[in-house]
Amino acid sequence: MRDWIIRYTFFFMGLLLFGLGNALAFKVKYLGLHPWEVLNVAFWQKFGFTVGTWSVITGLFLVGVSWFMHRKYISIGTFLNALLIGPFMDFFLWLDILPDKTGTWVDYTFLLTAIVIGGIAGGMYVAGGIGAGPRDGFMLSISDRTKLSISKARILVESVVLVIGWLMGGPVFVVTFFYTLLFSPIFQFTLKFFVNLREKLSPTPAKQEANV
Repeated sequence: MRDWIIRYTFFFMGLLLFGLGNALAFKVKYLGLHPWEVLNVAFWQKFGFTVGTWSVITGLFLVGVSWFMHRKYISIGTFLNALLIGPFMDFFLWLDILPDKTGTWVDYTFLLTAIVIGGIAGGMYVAGGIGAGPRDGFMLSISDRTKLSISKARILVESVVLVIGWLMGGPVFVVTFFYTLLFSPIFQFTLKFFVNLREKLSPTPAKQEANV
């Protein structure tokens, strides 16, 4: 029971922080966003609703595709990830407590903060061991089907997503192309940290998540 509480606390706190990071990045979206967020913003600009709603829609779509390709990557955590990050993002935007863009170098500080928050959030929810997110599961499925390495599958998928988002008018700028370079090392570091923390707090070993 204690292990279950710790795992889901890490997981839900990670999702909440991820929503916060996405909301902060959205406030300065003119600097560029992660490819998946470029696509969600493009859908929002074209069809309305909210960016968080489109995050849910695209997430569930990817869950459906992955289900038919390799359902081994689908778990309760995958569905929760798809269903909650978008609403968390919309919630923080609705609160209207985040700083607005200034049009100065300060905006780069806001975006860097958003990337750091996202990296920490990713490490936290993955360390919970509840399941891969819909986008990660989709890329793992693509990797299995195409026999490409996970990194090459990620580059392929995110490049296609970025082009589609850009063609639809999504916010692509210089930071877009550095997003993964900045996000990945933060994610890897915090993942190991939270896996080790979970191991200290819980009687159940959590080392395997560090290899995600």
